[in-house]
Amino acid sequence: MKNSIVAFFIVFILIPKLGNAQDKGAAIAGAVGALAAIGVGIAAVEQMKERAELTATEWILANNPEINSFSLKTIDFDGKKLKDMSSASVITFKIQEFIPSDKPKLDGKKQVLLGFTSYGWINEYGIDFNKIKWFLLDEAEWTKMMVAYIKVASGENNDTNVQSNLRDGKIVNKGVKVKSKMTIPFYQLSGDMYVVTDYSNEMKFIYNERSLGIFLKDTQDLVQIKRSSLIELHKFFFEDK
Repeated sequence: MKNSIVAFFIVFILIPKLGNAQDKGAAIAGAVGALAAIGVGIAAVEQMKERAELTATEWILANNPEINSFSLKTIDFDGKKLKDMSSASVITFKIQEFIPSDKPKLDGKKQVLLGFTSYGWINEYGIDFNKIKWFLLDEAEWTKMMVAYIKVASGENNDTNVQSNLRDGKIVNKGVKVKSKMTIPFYQLSGDMYVVTDYSNEMKFIYNERSLGIFLKDTQDLVQIKRSSLIELHKFFFEDK
């Protein structure tokens, strides 16, 4: 709704002061049409977000019967434009368990669900959620992944030091900060440079300027997690500690 209001005012500010009433009417009609298209785009993105959350919830229910009460929220759809959705490489979800009660608090186990998309997951027929590969990560696995990522991005080889900085600090665009001090700076690379590490039987990690690339060995896809998503997920696990 807020986006629509802002767009409304922008369109009418940009309409020139036309003396001819017919021309002005045509311009306003065009503006209304543009606003209608914006509204459709926003609605379509929201519908896709809801479907993605439903599919993620179904995956949790089918594959993790031990999780009986939980909250699931999407991260990676926030702020996306409809035209960008087809190129999305990974959808990220925050999951937290809770004890059922009247107005319960989200104070249980935290996990992250990553949904890696394949080429063609959005087409003229809608969304094909069969083209998503799912990974559920708890804090220990997330920390292990971030340690591997920071090591490949910085050249720091001491696992204990990296873990300590992760728990006490935060990931920012240029490295890891503890309070206001940059304790582990990342390499400064150009856009066509990559540093690779073999993380597991399923993934390789690729560090490139401002992003974490994950190469999925099964599908031979190279996808990227935005740095802003890494920061958000790190805060999710560690901000209350």
